Amino acid sequence: MANGDTRVRGLAARAGGWSARHRWAAVGIWVLFVVLAMGLGSAAGRVDVKDSDQLKGETHTAAKIIEDAGIDEPAGETVLIQAKDGGVTATDAQFRAAVTAVVRAVEGTGEVTDVTSPYDTDTISKDGRSALVQFDIRGDAETAGERVEPVLKAVEGVQKEHGSLRIEEIGGASMMKTFDDAFGDDFKKAEYSAVPVALGILLIAFGALVAALLPVALAVTAIMATMGLMGVVSHVMPMSETANSVMLLVGLAVGVDYCLFYLRREREEREAGHDAQTALRIAAATSGRAIVVSGVTVCVAMAGMLFTGLAEFEAMGLASLMVVAVAMIGSVTVLPAVLSLLGERVEKGRIPFLRRRRKGGSSDSRFWTAVLKGVLARPVISVVVAAGALLAIAAPALGMKTQNLTLDQEFGDSLPIVQTYNRVNDAFPGGSEPAEVVVKADDINAPAVRDALAAFKAEAVASGASRGPVEIKLHDQQNMAFVYVPLVGGSDLDKAGESLDKLRDEVRPATLGKVDGVDAPITGQVAGSKDFNDQLAGAVVPVFAFVVVFAFALMLLSFRSLTIAITSIVLNLLSVGAAYGILVGVFQHGWGASLVGAEGVGAIITWLPLFLFVILFGLSMDYHVFVVSRIREARLRGRTTKDAIQHGVVTTAGVVTSAAVIMVAVFAIFGTLSMQSMKQMGVGLAAAVLIDATIIRGVLLPAVMALLGERNWYLPKWLHRLPDLTHDESPEPVARPAARDDEGERLGV
Repeated sequence: MANGDTRVRGLAARAGGWSARHRWAAVGIWVLFVVLAMGLGSAAGRVDVKDSDQLKGETHTAAKIIEDAGIDEPAGETVLIQAKDGGVTATDAQFRAAVTAVVRAVEGTGEVTDVTSPYDTDTISKDGRSALVQFDIRGDAETAGERVEPVLKAVEGVQKEHGSLRIEEIGGASMMKTFDDAFGDDFKKAEYSAVPVALGILLIAFGALVAALLPVALAVTAIMATMGLMGVVSHVMPMSETANSVMLLVGLAVGVDYCLFYLRREREEREAGHDAQTALRIAAATSGRAIVVSGVTVCVAMAGMLFTGLAEFEAMGLASLMVVAVAMIGSVTVLPAVLSLLGERVEKGRIPFLRRRRKGGSSDSRFWTAVLKGVLARPVISVVVAAGALLAIAAPALGMKTQNLTLDQEFGDSLPIVQTYNRVNDAFPGGSEPAEVVVKADDINAPAVRDALAAFKAEAVASGASRGPVEIKLHDQQNMAFVYVPLVGGSDLDKAGESLDKLRDEVRPATLGKVDGVDAPITGQVAGSKDFNDQLAGAVVPVFAFVVVFAFALMLLSFRSLTIAITSIVLNLLSVGAAYGILVGVFQHGWGASLVGAEGVGAIITWLPLFLFVILFGLSMDYHVFVVSRIREARLRGRTTKDAIQHGVVTTAGVVTSAAVIMVAVFAIFGTLSMQSMKQMGVGLAAAVLIDATIIRGVLLPAVMALLGERNWYLPKWLHRLPDLTHDESPEPVARPAARDDEGERLGV
């Protein structure tokens, strides 16, 4: 093409071309979209996931019965009065005086209701050294933490007057307040610090302020627009705070990555000798297409969470899917317009000590050139060593144990309330977190129903599921009763789960189950944990199958190579397996846990393995699509497969490294939080991304492709009828000076 123009095709290329020609229109449409999305979200408000929608099974049934009856269960609180030595018991005068003082003090705040004395409810431990004063906080249980402080201070005052006894409060409201005070700001700081961290790394990567600000600006505007859209969509599928946090993480990661890929390619083409317009068109046809393929693949992976049937996971999956789609659209539409408007000004704000920059940018990575030279010279040894190392790292995952973490596992001894929790459970196993039987009858006061309730209460203790006391609270108007059953096993969730099974499978059928017209689902923390685990276990196979099959299909269509599709799936599974192995080693067995400020808690939190699989499988495709696209592009221009592999990996090394460092840094921030579940998530994500960007993309991928040779591009004849989505992989040649380095060679198909 003598005129030096570049003919571009395909969705990403056409979008980039239009955007570059209509720069102000493209920017204006994006700004209008972000503003409208935020405005619509604000006007619509956000509908959050309700308790009755959180789970299926008995927990869901119980929550729905309570919701339909219009009963607002208050936040329950407990004050533990306990002798510090063996000389005092609940029958002593000073112990009775302390109990009386606690009752008067909490009633005097005006914030509580239904205060009960241990002498009336028989909540005195078997050894006689501990007793519980129980009450409810007035008002909405969800905001009880905001009103509990006067009660906590009243209890502290009684403690000061009775130094020989231990007087401590615990309950839903007090735990809510304690955690909000201790970790609420912690979460916000972690989320807010992610943006400055990403900006700092981008400054180092680009060496210019304007170039570094662009990816952050795109990510932030994509997140803002998605927040608004979440408000609108929540009226169809409710959202949650957790979904919001995950959306922010994923949005920042992919938003920065996509812009980084696009911007780096545009700069490389300009440094290779193209004029700004041509460089932008080439970037649109190459990196733009890689972004679309990657974005669609990530969206498919995130959609896997919609198959869990768990409201929280569905919210996280939909929110993540939306932010990825918005960031992808922004990258191939408004970004070319901004780059066209800025032109050479994208280099403004150069950092003095980062001024030095080699011609061709990332195409001349000495480190990766040296690594690739060794890998391609000995591909068999490279595959054996790298794959063997990753399989060894993944091996501990075979013994993975998952469970919902108890309070002491989640927070260790970092909070005084954790010690109170343990003392209550030691003295009253299951007392702080009893099973709750929600009994709904046609007439709750009918003799048959009353007899069944009494029989259930007696049999719960006789069966060994509970040591009592079993409390029954009637709601005559709604024809309902709540039965609170402390479970044998207490904070040991395995033993408490066995007690729950006895209640559900033996005690209930023999008592309440014999009365017609009575529903009696059993809920509570242990029941919720069990129902969650059961439902999650049932979702693992369909979610894994959906993500793997659709990712395979997308890779097959995007690269028209059966080999590339299979390789991408296997390598992604290997990186996920290695992440699982690290999690189990650090958090289950405690190997090197102190290095990340963690503890070996003996288990991985239940939701994390499936969550990590979906997130990591999606994010890993970013790098895979970007690197393989560059390799295939070089191969289509006439290079040998071996040269194309080296060219593709080396020229993408800088941008993949920068993107990986940003992701690792952002995820590692969450590894610094005090909650073990957040540490597990942060460490798992950071480790997997680091492994993926180095061992997988820098060693295993090129070594495997080198061994396969021309078989990398194999597509059986019977698959040739599949849609061809590779047409804008590489633009046609452009005229440029003949004397150029490798990166400056003509682009062609």
